[in-house]
Amino acid sequence: MLVSTENPHPRLSDVTAAFESVYPTAWAASWDAVGLACGDPEQTVGKILFAVDPVEAVVDEALLWGADLIITHHPLMLRGVHSVAADTPKGRIVHRLIRSGTALYTAHTNADTAAPGVSDALARAVGVSGPLRPLDPDPTDPEGRRGIGRIGVLEQPLVLHDFADQAARGLPATAGGVRVAGDPGRLVTTVAVSGGSGDSLLGAARAAGVDAYLTSDLRHHPASEFVEESGSPALLDTAHFASEWPWLTDGSARLADALAREAGSWAANVEMRVSTTVTDAWAQAFGRG
Repeated sequence: MLVSTENPHPRLSDVTAAFESVYPTAWAASWDAVGLACGDPEQTVGKILFAVDPVEAVVDEALLWGADLIITHHPLMLRGVHSVAADTPKGRIVHRLIRSGTALYTAHTNADTAAPGVSDALARAVGVSGPLRPLDPDPTDPEGRRGIGRIGVLEQPLVLHDFADQAARGLPATAGGVRVAGDPGRLVTTVAVSGGSGDSLLGAARAAGVDAYLTSDLRHHPASEFVEESGSPALLDTAHFASEWPWLTDGSARLADALAREAGSWAANVEMRVSTTVTDAWAQAFGRG
């Protein structure tokens, strides 16, 4: 982004309002914790770091760069806590953010269900093209565009082995890579994807009649039973972090557009960066199956 020296930086409240015009918090699931977790709405924002996880390594990156705001996909405090004392992991992050004047904002399930949202970015990253439709549509959307997961087609059919290789090359490298269940020679044309944990949508993927379903955090028993059933799609299991990382670029671009509309010339004063810090929980893998 070009930076103007003539105009002030927007306030944090201006930035969050612009972001929520794209990803309304009302779209989040009832159990979710989205929105501003830490920060003064009146503070100004000149640098924004987008990341998947609000963990120490991301805070290190943000503070080193001088970010005024971190926007993450995952909440810091999804489950209730009774203390943010600095001798606890979450409390330590809160204290560091407050001391540095760095705000923290989360867009989680509201970014998942948005159109385009997390799964749209994932689909494009692994080579799924054409018009995308929700795997699990949001019944409150009269246009039928929002929802969890996406279904689309490959530009050219690929055997499962080659599609898995293409998916792995399109996503950030992680220790676990991409795991596959199914015949490596199976022809894949239609694909369902769901960023993040997606085994709750196994039934929806089967009902959609796709050739392959790519998601994260698939558990042994549900996956094993799924592929044993005749007519089931092949499964591709990626690292949770990797399946959601592609959205960061899209989210930052959409915020830039929204700021330009909502804040006018102030938007030129905001610099955005997508974190490349790999925050997958699994740092190493040993042995081969």
